Formats: sequence, C-alpha cells, structure tokens
Amino acid sequence: HVQLVESGGASVQAGGSLRLSCAGSGYGAGIACMAWFRQAPGKEREGVATINRKGTVRYSDSVRGRFTISKDTTTKTTFLQMEKLQPEDTAMYYCAARYTGISGCYATSLDSASFDRWGQGTQVTVS
Repeated sequence: HVQLVESGGASVQAGGSLRLSCAGSGYGAGIACMAWFRQAPGKEREGVATINRKGTVRYSDSVRGRFTISKDTTTKTTFLQMEKLQPEDTAMYYCAARYTGISGCYATSLDSASFDRWGQGTQVTVS
C-alpha cells in the first residue's frame, strides 16, 4: 500500500513562498492520483490541488495562480509550490493518494472521500 510522508511546512510572512514535499512509497505510489488538502482550525478539509498519472492538474479557486502541484515520478515525490502566501493559507497541509488499479489513476477529483491514503500533515503558518 502507498505510504506518504510530508515535509516542508514552516512559518512565513505574508507574501512569502514555501514548497511542500510528499514522499511516496509502497505499491502503487507511482501511478496513483496525488493531491494536497488543507484544514484550518474549525474549518472543513479543503482540496487545493491534484495531479493524476498523466500529469493533468486541477486547483481550487482559492489557490489557482498561486500554488503549483508537480511530481517527480522517479522518486515518487509530489510537490506543492506555494507563492504569495496569505494568512488565510494557514492550515495543516495533507498529502493524499488515490490508487485505482494497475492501469493508474487518471481522475482529477478534489473530493477527500476519493482518496484512501493520507500523510500525517505538515503545518503552514502565514502571518
């Protein structure tokens, strides 16, 4: 099964940048749909970006134009480059994987219920 470990969270000033990383391992890590979600205290978990096996990406309206999701298939690592960070981006960020079989995942859903593997989260604080 896919296992995920996030890193890169930090405290930054508004207008700054951060790059989150999600190291994937286990069977299916290279062909799953990958996504980044975030959850702020007292709010529901929000899908912010996803990338499928083909490399097709999708973003939430709240981050489009500021965040970029990418992946390195060799290392099975997924990245979230975040630019122009604002205080409202403060949240715990989670990496998630959706494995749909040996042919790979080609979906672009940002519905958390579609993802079955989750990392432990990494905190991003913008002030």
